[in-house]
Amino acid sequence: MDKIIKYFKKPGPQNTEETIMAVGKRVEELNIKHIVVATRVGKTALRVGEFFKDSVLNIVAIAHQFGYLKPGEWLIDNKIHKNLQELGVKLFTGTMPLTMPGKLYRPDWKPGSKYSNYNTIFPFDVMADTLKMFSQGMKVCVEIVVMAADMGLIPINEEVVSIAGTRRGADTAVIIKPAHIHEIYNLRIVEIIAKPRLTQL
Repeated sequence: MDKIIKYFKKPGPQNTEETIMAVGKRVEELNIKHIVVATRVGKTALRVGEFFKDSVLNIVAIAHQFGYLKPGEWLIDNKIHKNLQELGVKLFTGTMPLTMPGKLYRPDWKPGSKYSNYNTIFPFDVMADTLKMFSQGMKVCVEIVVMAADMGLIPINEEVVSIAGTRRGADTAVIIKPAHIHEIYNLRIVEIIAKPRLTQL
């Protein structure tokens, strides 16, 4: 088949609207029923929920885990959380499997890092860095689908759309055949809907 991929000149949140529009077109063409979206503070999930508010899609928003920046605290504002609930968007969080486990043991580039300075690398670090060769969002797209599958929020026998971005907003969207974390090598990136041509801001 011949399909158009949306390529952006630069990564970043300025591509959010075009990414969501491209997703809307492909979801309709393939009759996909599930969307998983990464959201840091809830705004990207809110925009996806608003765009698809008249649909019957199962929209799952995956947020950064509690304690990501400060112990015991979440980045999602209560008002945004309520707005997502009103739109029918399911908001969940958990440990990011391609990100957090290795951070305990590998050196961190930030000055004064609280992470241990063991000179160690994990297979998930290699997987994450390989996916980042496509874009930051590609790594996150895979990660959030695994998280949603492990929480039972999406089926693993249907294709889903995954949306993510470079730090904020959305600039990457792909169609994925999901898998659980212990079977992650069964996951398949089926189609690329949108991505930035350059992988760094």
